Amino acid sequence: MDVRQLEYFLAVVDHGGFNRAAAALYLSQPSLSQAIRSLERDLGSDLFHRIGRRAVLTDAGTALIGPAREAVRSLQLARASVESVHGLRGGQVDIAAPPSQAVEPLAGLIDRFARAHPAVSVRVQAAFTPRDVTEMVRTGVCELGLLASPDPVPQGDVRAYPLSEQRFVLLTPPDGPFRPGAPVRHEQLSGHRLIVGQKGTGMRRYVDDLVAEGVALTVVVETEHRVSILPLVLRGVGLAVVADAWRGLAERAGALVLDLEPSTSLRIALVSRRAPLTPAAEAFISTAGESHGPDPSHRPDPSHRAGL
Repeated sequence: MDVRQLEYFLAVVDHGGFNRAAAALYLSQPSLSQAIRSLERDLGSDLFHRIGRRAVLTDAGTALIGPAREAVRSLQLARASVESVHGLRGGQVDIAAPPSQAVEPLAGLIDRFARAHPAVSVRVQAAFTPRDVTEMVRTGVCELGLLASPDPVPQGDVRAYPLSEQRFVLLTPPDGPFRPGAPVRHEQLSGHRLIVGQKGTGMRRYVDDLVAEGVALTVVVETEHRVSILPLVLRGVGLAVVADAWRGLAERAGALVLDLEPSTSLRIALVSRRAPLTPAAEAFISTAGESHGPDPSHRPDPSHRAGL
């Protein structure tokens, strides 16, 4: 068994099949299948049920995912640590992020990081809920995650680096029902049509809480594609509650952005596993902390950098 075989195995898992994994790895499908067959012989167990073109994990395959990610991450850490002796001259940071926060603050964080470390690439993977973010980080799919949640930042399997808070605001078309510049109270949303994200997101929870409080609004569109929310608002389909990070983009597009009262906020934080991080990930966290300023409630664990 070697680490490359484990990388191939994880590619099949993450891409949902041999064909897509082979394309992502720039391998022929027969070569990938042969590598997985070799791994299965080494382990003495089938890792996938081959059902037509589908590859379904066996119990043995499911059990291998965690150790495989640990082995791959450990090798990446070893390589990156050696390479960083002479400075960050390469490498990659994998970040799980929700679509909204991938606009801001992630775009700004990546901009500052790229200026400081131009030789390091950043790969962003979509995670649609806070639970998705923490699970992708916990299981090693991504080394870092950008979390946006109305709840306190979770502890336990992940380490949190608080960055900022974002208020919720209301998007309306330029000729919408509310006066520009005037805050909108919750009860004023009664009778209006709203566009929402899927369940598990902060914006959806905000609207669901209003309904539970008795605000008689109507959900006219539910979408997983949050990039569609602003165009739908501008077309007059409905109003939308989003994080304040949307403000600049929405105003440039011609929408009105109105404060909501009483104010409610999302907590924004980077999260990582408690295992040692690659130098590139450490540098990304450091750059993010410098741009947002230190959080007085966060006290770094001295064992983190020592890898204890």
